[in-house]
Amino acid sequence: MCSVLVILAAAIWPPIAQPHDYHGFADQRFMLGIPNFMNVISNLAILYSGVAGLIFLRRISNSGDARYSQTFKTPSESWPYLVFFISIVTTALGSAYYHWQPDNATLLWDRLPIAIGIMALLAAMLVERVDVKLGLKLLPVLVLLGAASVIYWYWSEQQGAGNLNFYIVIQFYSLLLIVLLSLILPSGYTYDNAFLKAIGLYALAKVAEMLDQQLFSLGQIVSGHTLKHLIAALAIWWIVRMLQKRSWTVEDKSIQSGQNY
Repeated sequence: MCSVLVILAAAIWPPIAQPHDYHGFADQRFMLGIPNFMNVISNLAILYSGVAGLIFLRRISNSGDARYSQTFKTPSESWPYLVFFISIVTTALGSAYYHWQPDNATLLWDRLPIAIGIMALLAAMLVERVDVKLGLKLLPVLVLLGAASVIYWYWSEQQGAGNLNFYIVIQFYSLLLIVLLSLILPSGYTYDNAFLKAIGLYALAKVAEMLDQQLFSLGQIVSGHTLKHLIAALAIWWIVRMLQKRSWTVEDKSIQSGQNY
Protein backbone atom coordinates (compact mmCIF):
# COMPACT_ATOMS: atom_id res chain seq x y z
CA MET A 1 0.00 0.00 0.00
CA CYS A 2 2.83 2.37 0.92
CA SER A 3 4.55 1.67 -2.40
CA VAL A 4 1.36 2.51 -4.30
CA LEU A 5 1.10 5.81 -2.44
CA VAL A 6 4.70 6.67 -3.26
CA ILE A 7 4.11 5.99 -6.96
CA LEU A 8 0.94 8.09 -6.88
CA ALA A 9 2.87 10.88 -5.20
CA ALA A 10 5.46 10.74 -7.98
CA ALA A 11 2.64 11.03 -10.53
CA ILE A 12 1.04 14.12 -9.00
CA TRP A 13 4.20 15.83 -7.70
CA PRO A 14 5.46 18.74 -9.82
CA PRO A 15 7.97 17.38 -12.36
CA ILE A 16 11.60 17.35 -11.23
CA ALA A 17 13.60 18.43 -14.25
CA GLN A 18 17.15 17.40 -15.03
CA PRO A 19 19.58 20.32 -14.52
CA HIS A 20 20.53 22.04 -17.77
CA ASP A 21 24.24 21.63 -16.98
CA TYR A 22 23.92 17.94 -16.06
CA HIS A 23 26.29 16.83 -18.82
CA GLY A 24 28.96 19.37 -17.88
CA PHE A 25 31.29 17.20 -15.80
CA ALA A 26 34.32 18.64 -14.04
CA ASP A 27 36.92 16.36 -15.61
CA GLN A 28 36.72 16.61 -19.41
CA ARG A 29 40.34 15.73 -20.16
CA PHE A 30 41.08 14.08 -23.51
CA MET A 31 43.67 11.28 -23.23
CA LEU A 32 44.81 8.45 -25.50
CA GLY A 33 42.20 9.43 -28.06
CA ILE A 34 39.39 9.08 -25.51
CA PRO A 35 37.22 12.10 -24.59
CA ASN A 36 36.36 12.49 -20.91
CA PHE A 37 39.00 9.83 -20.33
CA MET A 38 38.71 9.28 -16.57
CA ASN A 39 34.91 9.10 -16.54
CA VAL A 40 35.00 6.62 -19.43
CA ILE A 41 37.84 4.39 -18.27
CA SER A 42 36.70 4.21 -14.62
CA ASN A 43 33.79 2.09 -15.83
CA LEU A 44 36.27 -0.77 -16.14
CA ALA A 45 36.02 -1.15 -12.36
CA ILE A 46 32.24 -1.55 -12.61
CA LEU A 47 32.67 -3.98 -15.50
CA TYR A 48 35.13 -6.04 -13.44
CA SER A 49 32.71 -6.38 -10.52
CA GLY A 50 29.81 -7.32 -12.80
CA VAL A 51 31.80 -9.92 -14.72
CA ALA A 52 33.15 -11.35 -11.45
CA GLY A 53 29.57 -11.83 -10.25
CA LEU A 54 28.55 -13.58 -13.47
CA ILE A 55 31.62 -15.83 -13.39
CA PHE A 56 30.84 -16.82 -9.80
CA LEU A 57 27.23 -17.68 -10.61
CA ARG A 58 28.38 -19.68 -13.62
CA ARG A 59 31.01 -21.54 -11.64
CA ILE A 60 28.76 -22.61 -8.79
CA SER A 61 26.02 -23.68 -11.22
CA ASN A 62 28.53 -26.13 -12.72
CA SER A 63 30.08 -27.31 -9.46
CA GLY A 64 27.34 -29.60 -8.18
CA ASP A 65 24.58 -29.24 -5.64
CA ALA A 66 26.82 -28.98 -2.56
CA ARG A 67 28.52 -25.71 -3.52
CA TYR A 68 25.39 -24.22 -5.04
CA SER A 69 23.24 -24.94 -2.00
CA GLN A 70 25.74 -23.18 0.24
CA THR A 71 25.07 -19.91 -1.60
CA PHE A 72 21.41 -20.47 -2.55
CA LYS A 73 18.80 -22.72 -0.98
CA THR A 74 17.24 -23.30 -4.40
CA PRO A 75 18.70 -22.61 -7.87
CA SER A 76 15.87 -20.19 -8.64
CA GLU A 77 17.08 -17.88 -5.86
CA SER A 78 20.04 -16.98 -8.06
CA TRP A 79 17.86 -15.53 -10.85
CA PRO A 80 17.60 -11.98 -9.41
CA TYR A 81 21.37 -11.94 -8.97
CA LEU A 82 21.84 -13.06 -12.56
CA VAL A 83 19.71 -10.14 -13.74
CA PHE A 84 21.57 -7.84 -11.34
CA PHE A 85 25.06 -8.73 -12.58
CA ILE A 86 23.99 -8.62 -16.24
CA SER A 87 22.64 -5.13 -15.58
CA ILE A 88 25.94 -4.15 -13.95
CA VAL A 89 27.90 -5.24 -17.01
CA THR A 90 25.55 -3.32 -19.29
CA THR A 91 25.73 -0.32 -16.93
CA ALA A 92 29.51 -0.23 -17.35
CA LEU A 93 29.15 -0.34 -21.13
CA GLY A 94 26.28 2.15 -21.17
CA SER A 95 28.08 4.55 -18.85
CA ALA A 96 31.27 4.42 -20.92
CA TYR A 97 29.18 5.10 -24.03
CA TYR A 98 27.47 8.02 -22.31
CA HIS A 99 30.66 9.64 -21.04
CA TRP A 100 32.28 9.28 -24.45
CA GLN A 101 29.58 11.60 -25.80
CA PRO A 102 27.43 13.01 -22.98
CA ASP A 103 23.86 13.85 -23.99
CA ASN A 104 20.36 12.61 -23.19
CA ALA A 105 20.37 10.02 -25.98
CA THR A 106 23.44 8.26 -24.58
CA LEU A 107 22.37 8.84 -20.96
CA LEU A 108 19.35 6.63 -21.67
CA TRP A 109 21.70 3.63 -22.01
CA ASP A 110 23.42 4.52 -18.75
CA ARG A 111 20.28 4.91 -16.65
CA LEU A 112 18.32 1.99 -18.12
CA PRO A 113 20.51 -0.83 -16.73
CA ILE A 114 21.00 1.05 -13.44
CA ALA A 115 17.24 1.08 -12.82
CA ILE A 116 16.93 -2.58 -13.81
CA GLY A 117 19.81 -3.56 -11.53
CA ILE A 118 18.31 -1.84 -8.50
CA MET A 119 14.97 -3.55 -9.08
CA ALA A 120 16.68 -6.92 -9.47
CA LEU A 121 18.42 -6.35 -6.15
CA LEU A 122 15.07 -5.53 -4.55
CA ALA A 123 13.67 -8.79 -5.97
CA ALA A 124 16.63 -10.67 -4.45
CA MET A 125 15.79 -9.17 -1.06
CA LEU A 126 12.14 -10.21 -1.40
CA VAL A 127 13.20 -13.73 -2.37
CA GLU A 128 15.54 -14.13 0.60
CA ARG A 129 13.65 -12.25 3.31
CA VAL A 130 9.94 -12.35 2.44
CA ASP A 131 8.94 -15.23 0.15
CA VAL A 132 10.78 -17.00 -2.66
CA LYS A 133 7.76 -17.37 -4.94
CA LEU A 134 6.66 -13.77 -4.39
CA GLY A 135 10.12 -12.40 -5.15
CA LEU A 136 10.47 -14.45 -8.33
CA LYS A 137 7.00 -13.48 -9.55
CA LEU A 138 7.75 -9.81 -8.93
CA LEU A 139 11.19 -9.94 -10.60
CA PRO A 140 9.93 -9.35 -14.17
CA VAL A 141 7.38 -6.81 -12.92
CA LEU A 142 10.02 -4.84 -11.05
CA VAL A 143 12.42 -4.98 -14.01
CA LEU A 144 9.70 -3.60 -16.29
CA LEU A 145 8.90 -0.83 -13.80
CA GLY A 146 12.57 0.12 -13.63
CA ALA A 147 12.89 0.22 -17.40
CA ALA A 148 9.61 2.14 -17.74
CA SER A 149 10.80 4.85 -15.34
CA VAL A 150 13.82 5.57 -17.54
CA ILE A 151 11.89 5.37 -20.81
CA TYR A 152 9.30 7.78 -19.39
CA TRP A 153 12.04 10.23 -18.38
CA TYR A 154 13.57 10.08 -21.87
CA TRP A 155 10.16 10.51 -23.51
CA SER A 156 9.44 13.53 -21.31
CA GLU A 157 12.76 15.07 -22.33
CA GLN A 158 11.80 14.61 -25.96
CA GLN A 159 8.57 16.50 -25.26
CA GLY A 160 10.54 19.41 -23.82
CA ALA A 161 9.41 18.89 -20.21
CA GLY A 162 11.81 16.46 -18.56
CA ASN A 163 10.40 14.60 -15.55
CA LEU A 164 12.67 12.55 -13.28
CA ASN A 165 9.99 11.79 -10.67
CA PHE A 166 9.50 8.11 -11.45
CA TYR A 167 13.21 7.45 -11.97
CA ILE A 168 13.99 9.01 -8.59
CA VAL A 169 11.30 6.91 -6.91
CA ILE A 170 12.55 3.72 -8.57
CA GLN A 171 16.13 4.37 -7.51
CA PHE A 172 15.89 5.82 -4.02
CA TYR A 173 12.62 4.37 -2.72
CA SER A 174 13.71 0.89 -3.83
CA LEU A 175 17.06 1.32 -2.08
CA LEU A 176 15.20 2.46 1.04
CA LEU A 177 13.06 -0.69 0.89
CA ILE A 178 16.22 -2.80 0.62
CA VAL A 179 17.63 -1.12 3.73
CA LEU A 180 14.39 -1.60 5.68
CA LEU A 181 14.14 -5.27 4.69
CA SER A 182 17.77 -5.78 5.73
CA LEU A 183 17.11 -4.23 9.13
CA ILE A 184 13.76 -5.86 9.86
CA LEU A 185 13.84 -9.37 8.35
CA PRO A 186 16.55 -12.05 8.56
CA SER A 187 17.77 -13.62 5.33
CA GLY A 188 18.58 -17.14 6.51
CA TYR A 189 22.18 -16.68 5.33
CA THR A 190 25.38 -15.55 6.98
CA TYR A 191 26.82 -12.14 6.02
CA ASP A 192 23.27 -10.82 5.69
CA ASN A 193 24.42 -7.29 6.64
CA ALA A 194 26.42 -7.03 3.40
CA PHE A 195 23.52 -5.28 1.69
CA LEU A 196 23.62 -2.45 4.23
CA LYS A 197 27.34 -1.98 3.66
CA ALA A 198 26.87 -2.04 -0.12
CA ILE A 199 24.06 0.53 0.08
CA GLY A 200 26.26 2.65 2.36
CA LEU A 201 29.03 2.58 -0.24
CA TYR A 202 26.55 3.50 -2.96
CA ALA A 203 25.36 6.44 -0.86
CA LEU A 204 28.99 7.54 -0.53
CA ALA A 205 29.31 7.24 -4.31
CA LYS A 206 26.32 9.55 -4.76
CA VAL A 207 27.91 12.09 -2.40
CA ALA A 208 31.09 12.00 -4.49
CA GLU A 209 28.95 12.55 -7.59
CA MET A 210 27.42 15.68 -6.06
CA LEU A 211 30.91 16.97 -5.19
CA ASP A 212 32.22 16.41 -8.71
CA GLN A 213 33.72 19.88 -9.23
CA GLN A 214 34.86 20.39 -5.63
CA LEU A 215 36.83 17.14 -5.50
CA PHE A 216 38.40 17.75 -8.90
CA SER A 217 39.50 21.24 -7.87
CA LEU A 218 41.58 19.81 -5.01
CA GLY A 219 44.37 18.82 -7.36
CA GLN A 220 42.76 18.10 -10.72
CA ILE A 221 43.73 14.44 -10.36
CA VAL A 222 40.38 12.74 -9.94
CA SER A 223 36.85 14.13 -10.06
CA GLY A 224 33.88 13.30 -7.89
CA HIS A 225 32.15 11.55 -10.77
CA THR A 226 35.13 9.29 -11.41
CA LEU A 227 35.21 8.48 -7.69
CA LYS A 228 31.51 7.69 -7.91
CA HIS A 229 32.25 4.98 -10.48
CA LEU A 230 35.05 3.50 -8.38
CA ILE A 231 33.07 3.49 -5.13
CA ALA A 232 30.01 2.04 -6.88
CA ALA A 233 32.23 -0.73 -8.26
CA LEU A 234 33.36 -1.47 -4.70
CA ALA A 235 29.72 -1.65 -3.56
CA ILE A 236 28.99 -4.21 -6.28
CA TRP A 237 32.13 -6.16 -5.39
CA TRP A 238 30.90 -6.26 -1.79
CA ILE A 239 27.81 -8.13 -2.97
CA VAL A 240 29.96 -10.52 -5.01
CA ARG A 241 32.09 -11.29 -1.94
CA MET A 242 28.98 -11.78 0.17
CA LEU A 243 27.72 -14.44 -2.24
CA GLN A 244 31.15 -16.09 -2.36
CA LYS A 245 31.47 -16.33 1.42
CA ARG A 246 27.95 -16.85 2.70
CA SER A 247 26.23 -20.06 3.76
CA TRP A 248 23.00 -21.08 5.46
CA THR A 249 22.52 -19.94 9.04
CA VAL A 250 22.71 -22.58 11.76
CA GLU A 251 18.93 -22.49 12.28
CA ASP A 252 18.14 -23.10 8.60
CA LYS A 253 20.71 -25.89 8.38
CA SER A 254 19.03 -27.58 11.33
CA ILE A 255 15.65 -27.32 9.59
CA GLN A 256 17.09 -28.79 6.39
CA SER A 257 18.71 -31.67 8.32
CA GLY A 258 15.41 -32.42 10.02
CA GLN A 259 13.57 -32.44 6.70
CA ASN A 260 16.18 -34.72 5.14
CA TYR A 261 15.95 -37.07 8.10
